[in-house]
Amino acid sequence: MTEPVIAVGVLTSPLVRFALDGAFTLAPHQEPLRGTFTAYASGGQVIIDGDAGRITADNGVLIEPREGGPHAIRLEDVTIGVHFHWERKEQQWFTGSLRLVISGKDLVAVNVVPVEDYLKSVIASEMSAASSLPFLRAHAIASRSWLLAQLEKTRSLKAAGTHRPSSIIEDGNNHIRWYDREDHELFDVCADDHCQRYQGMTRASRPAVSEAVQSTRGIVLMYNDHVCDARFSKACGGVTEAFENVWEPLPHPYLTPVADVAGEAAGTLPDLAENQRAEQWIRSSPSAFCNTRNQEVLAQVLVHFDRETTDFYRWRVEYAQDQLTHLVREKTGIDFGEILDLVPARRGASGRIFELKFVGSKRTMVVGKELEIRKILSPSHLYSSAFVVDALNRRHGVPERMVLTGAGWGHGVGMCQIGAAVMGETGYSHEQILRHYFNYVEIRSLY
Repeated sequence: MTEPVIAVGVLTSPLVRFALDGAFTLAPHQEPLRGTFTAYASGGQVIIDGDAGRITADNGVLIEPREGGPHAIRLEDVTIGVHFHWERKEQQWFTGSLRLVISGKDLVAVNVVPVEDYLKSVIASEMSAASSLPFLRAHAIASRSWLLAQLEKTRSLKAAGTHRPSSIIEDGNNHIRWYDREDHELFDVCADDHCQRYQGMTRASRPAVSEAVQSTRGIVLMYNDHVCDARFSKACGGVTEAFENVWEPLPHPYLTPVADVAGEAAGTLPDLAENQRAEQWIRSSPSAFCNTRNQEVLAQVLVHFDRETTDFYRWRVEYAQDQLTHLVREKTGIDFGEILDLVPARRGASGRIFELKFVGSKRTMVVGKELEIRKILSPSHLYSSAFVVDALNRRHGVPERMVLTGAGWGHGVGMCQIGAAVMGETGYSHEQILRHYFNYVEIRSLY
């Protein structure tokens, strides 16, 4: 195959402000464009106001660089960390083309870019470019695999004429929902943590990142002649999770639980699906690659806003009853009354809860999967769903406070980024890192 070109959703806003550095044209009219612009949707068309006047274009207009010379696209007010505790706006620069697509009253800015250029930004956006080369190479291969697997899945669904499977299972007593890349319809992937962080060419310009991407160009993880849907998260907390406990209930043999330790011990797993063992595990601090406080390694893995999170291997969150009652009502739109208990109904191999029973004074409901639980139990996102609950100072059955003690940061499936960074720093190769976190895979070149 040849290197694919992908569409990345970067920004959704009523107004898209951008600048073009270099010579661009507006397809299909081939009108030359240069300078600063503000775009918005009106009457089913895209209105672009610039220094030279106003342009009215069809929905999905494409702004492409002309041949020769350097080109760059600057987008203003790009939100990163959407709905996370580090959410903020940035100015970002991009290569490739800019597509403007109408979505309701908003305009979506989509960057159309070759896969390898996209990956240079992803690798530098997901972590520090000062990370070890084996870790950067491992991440480049995992990120490329995930992306190409999503494109392959989309093609297969279209060829079969089928729709994406429903991600919501709901009745009066259960609310089970998962979130995945299929939520996007106007582009292939988004630019935020929902898919992979993609924050423009400024971060991608670092030599180590370019070397890691170029030296692994076209290389992916394969299983049964299909590109692996390779996943990753910040810190597994000691054991990785199974794919089907986080997303659609479809087992992936290469995304099965792994103990984040060296050698044969990686295949010896504690039974964290059982509540008592999970509680003992989470309240302790067992040895693991990602159990590190080495600030030099963490600085390699965590970009500046990630380092605002200081506890990730083990963490603690406390809510007063009125805080928790308000939070759950606000996030679910359901009046549970006072929250009497949070009972783990089903846990995965990493101790992550993927079905949690909310017991209120007015009603009870089972909620899943892990991200839905994390969304409900935090103003932004709880670090993970691997937690135990202490209900304190009960009066007439109602606790005054609830304390969540938890493990890990993120969904825990696939490669543990902090664990992989520790492995890379301590002498493991990129192939050893990948084979540690992904079972039964081949490492193969596609282009």
